[in-house]
Amino acid sequence: MSEMTPKDSASAEPAPAPRKVEKVEPYVRPVRRTVKAARFRRRHFGLVLSFLAVVLIPLSVVGFYLWVIAKDQYISLTGFTVRQEEGGSASALLGGLASLTGASASSDGDILYEFILSQSLVQKIDENVGLREHYSRYWDDDPFFALKPDASIEDLDSYWRRIVSVSYDRSSGLMEMRIEAFTPEKAREIAVEILRLSQNMINDLNEQAREDAMRYARIDLEEAVGRLKVAREALTAFRSGNQLVDPASDIQGRAGVINNLQQQLAEALIELDLLSGTDGADPRQRQAERLITVIRERIANEREQLSSGAGAGDDYPALIAEYEGLIVDREFAEETYRASLAALDVARANASRQSRYLATYIAPTLAQTSEYPRRAVIFGLASLFLVMGWAIMALVYYSIRDRS
Repeated sequence: MSEMTPKDSASAEPAPAPRKVEKVEPYVRPVRRTVKAARFRRRHFGLVLSFLAVVLIPLSVVGFYLWVIAKDQYISLTGFTVRQEEGGSASALLGGLASLTGASASSDGDILYEFILSQSLVQKIDENVGLREHYSRYWDDDPFFALKPDASIEDLDSYWRRIVSVSYDRSSGLMEMRIEAFTPEKAREIAVEILRLSQNMINDLNEQAREDAMRYARIDLEEAVGRLKVAREALTAFRSGNQLVDPASDIQGRAGVINNLQQQLAEALIELDLLSGTDGADPRQRQAERLITVIRERIANEREQLSSGAGAGDDYPALIAEYEGLIVDREFAEETYRASLAALDVARANASRQSRYLATYIAPTLAQTSEYPRRAVIFGLASLFLVMGWAIMALVYYSIRDRS
C-alpha cells in the first residue's frame, strides 16, 4: 500500500458543521389611526370673513358702481398730420434758400403734439365749448369719471389728459386723437374745435416764419448793398489816385509801343547794314546810326517806366495786384447782391402762399355706441388686485402665526 502524504491527510479531515440560520419575522407597519374628518374651525371662519370683507364686498361695490352708477362715455376719433409744401424749381436753383421759411414736418408734428396737450389749449377749449359745464354736469351721479364743478385750471388740465389721448408716429408724422365725452355730439364738437385751433396755430407758425424770412432777407440785402457800395467806391478811388482806368490795358498799350519801337529798330538796323557798304562820308549812314541810338534809348526808357511805375510812384506789379483785389471784391459783392435779391424774391413768393397746413385724413367721427368706461376690464383688474392682496395678507398672517 502506498503511504499517505500530509496533503492527503489534511484533505481527509471531516468538514465543519453548517450554521444554524435563524428565521426572521417580516416587518409589519403599524396601522395608524384613522384621520378625523376636517371641521370648520375658528381660523377658517376668520379667513372666510376676511375674503368677504377684502374681496367680495369691494367687488360688489365696484360692480354696482360700474353697471349702475357710471355714465356711458362716447368716443370721437380723428386723424391728421402737418404737411409742408414742397419747394419749387426756384428753390432748387437757388440752392435751397426757401428752407429759411420753416422747420421740418417732424418738428412741426412735435410742436402740434405738445400744443394739443398744453394748458393754453385747454383754456381756449373751455372758453369756446364749455368743458367744465359738460363734464361737471354728472358730478353728483358719477363723481369718479366726472369733473368736480369747482375744478381749477390745473385740475382741468389733468382731467384733459384723461379724456384726450393722442398717438403720434414720428417717422410718418401721422397723429390720431380720441376724445371722450358723455354725449357723442359733445365729443365730436371738441374734436372739431381742437382741429380749428390747431390750424390757427399752424397759421401763426406760417406767419411768424414768413415774417422772419422777409426780415432776414431784407437784412441780407441791405448788407449786400453796403458791401457793393464800398467795393465800387474803393475801385473808383484807385482809378482816381493812380489816373488809371485799367492797369492791364495800360500795360498792354505800353507793351504795344515797345513792340512798335523794336520793329522800327529792326528796320533801322537793316537800313544801316545796307548803307555800310557805301562811303563813310554818306550822311544817311550817320542819320541811321542816330536813329538807332534814339530808338534804343526810347525802348530803354519805356521798359524802365513799365517796370518802375507810373505817376503814382508804385510799380506796375503792385498796382495790378491791388487792382485785381479790388475787382475780386467788387465781383463778390455783386454776386452777394444778386443772391440776396433772389432770396428776397423767394421769401416774398413763399409769403404769398401757405407753406404749412393741417391735413385731416380722418374727419371727427360721431359715435353710436359707448366705449367707455370699460366695465369688464376695470372689474377684472379690480378682482385680480383684490384677490392678490387678500392672498398676500393671508399668507403673511399665517406665517407670523406659525412662528409665534
